[in-house]
Amino acid sequence: MTDTDNNTNEPSFADLMEHSFTEPTRLDPGQKVVATIVRIGHEWTFLDLGAKSEGYFATSELLDDQGNRELNEGDSMTAYFLSAQKGGMLFTSKLSGGAAAQAHLEEAFRSGIPVEGTVTKEIKGGYDVKIAGTTRGFCPFSQAGLQRVEAEEFIGQAFQFKIIEYKENGRNIIISRRVLLEEEREQKMAELRETLEVGMTVRGRVNSIRNFGAFINTTDGLEGLLPISEICWGRVEDINERLTVGQEVEVEISKLDWDQKRFSFSLKNLQPDPWERVTETYQEGSTHQGTISRLAQFGAFVTLEEGVDGLLHISVIGGGRRINHPREVVQEGQNIEVKIISVDPDEKRISLGTTEALQPRFSKPGKDDHKEKEDDGRENFQNFKKENTAKPANLGTLGDLLKAKMKG
Repeated sequence: MTDTDNNTNEPSFADLMEHSFTEPTRLDPGQKVVATIVRIGHEWTFLDLGAKSEGYFATSELLDDQGNRELNEGDSMTAYFLSAQKGGMLFTSKLSGGAAAQAHLEEAFRSGIPVEGTVTKEIKGGYDVKIAGTTRGFCPFSQAGLQRVEAEEFIGQAFQFKIIEYKENGRNIIISRRVLLEEEREQKMAELRETLEVGMTVRGRVNSIRNFGAFINTTDGLEGLLPISEICWGRVEDINERLTVGQEVEVEISKLDWDQKRFSFSLKNLQPDPWERVTETYQEGSTHQGTISRLAQFGAFVTLEEGVDGLLHISVIGGGRRINHPREVVQEGQNIEVKIISVDPDEKRISLGTTEALQPRFSKPGKDDHKEKEDDGRENFQNFKKENTAKPANLGTLGDLLKAKMKG
């Protein structure tokens, strides 16, 4: 509160209005205007509406819960026209308590004027809220905020609401906080659209983490996605090893789709691109240590450093021996020494060779092996027949058999 508030020589309300309120601007009840505060008095605050017109509203609306004034003379503010009174135009920034607020509740509903309310308790389907001092309103759970609001964070708090249903002469009032928050967000988006561009660097905070990326809330109020592929130049296996909820980050704006409300960011664009110096580090014929990061049907990808992978072709892995898949010889995570065959920085491709013979982990028989096994099998079969075929018994001649029978 300023010293002028207590000045006994302060001009009367009638004097101020007679001096300043000429050629009034015609407004409809509930119409929203942006005006400049020209004078703050003990009871009333006056607004410059332009076109030599002024309005007024209760100074108490400028005070927060602790009695501190939020705006000063010369500041701009949004106000809603209520009615023409005392020869002037009465405005409000929000309907709070008092008989005047009670009288304007229906007008607030028809004109979309915010009302101030205090959440008293949780009831079936939502919350019981006292608005304009003593009037009860019902706020459904879905209208409490942009996202689900926990009761302990809501009950006992004072917020601004918009009346979305007004029935039975005010005995049945449904209110929404979400509608106002959405309007504020839309207004903020319109302002950001004029200032933000792709390629700009902004600061933000990690709001949530998913397998495909992290959602970032910038200090300007923009929420967008940081894809997992844009966290760094290398491959990220576990995003939680790189980011945590609440972490502050500096990101580059990579996409602004205002119509679809889709916004994307990049962390890696603010980091040096390792491919810009790849020809200096990896010259043809030089040898380096690497780690096999991924296997494909046609070969193995070897990570030489974060963001720089080379290809070890399957023909090289086999060392002249035909294999069906690289996994027969190598495996992911294996450290290996490789030689640089060729480098194409424009296409971001490096062809690799090996400096040592790689022995297959699973032996695959060749053509000669099949023939050798076939010959061994034939020989074993012949021996088996010889050993297991019974020799015929020596029965003698027919005469010998007859003699033997007669003797018997």
